[in-house]
Amino acid sequence: MHAPVVGVFTLKARAHVYVSGRVQGVFFRFETQDLAVKYKVTGWVQNLPDGRVEAVFEGEKERVERLIEFCRRGPLGARVAKVDVSWEMYTGGFQDFKVRYGSWRY
Repeated sequence: MHAPVVGVFTLKARAHVYVSGRVQGVFFRFETQDLAVKYKVTGWVQNLPDGRVEAVFEGEKERVERLIEFCRRGPLGARVAKVDVSWEMYTGGFQDFKVRYGSWRY
């Protein structure tokens, strides 16, 4: 049996997040994008017509978790009431992190 190799393998993760509360009109999407770029997380974030913010994060699990923690606080001026997180299968399907406009799925 071989000893595990530390530091070579990084656990990848994908999280689908919905944030409720006062989360639109407070630069939530743009601050999320700035942090995603900083943490090297890919995916997207968008406003929903019901007032929530929706995001998909992909990357190293620890970095994705940091973005989720930011979503629980939000930027200055936000009042986050609830964060729903669904862990999904990592796909590696994103090249970067984008703010989406008007691409609601219902």
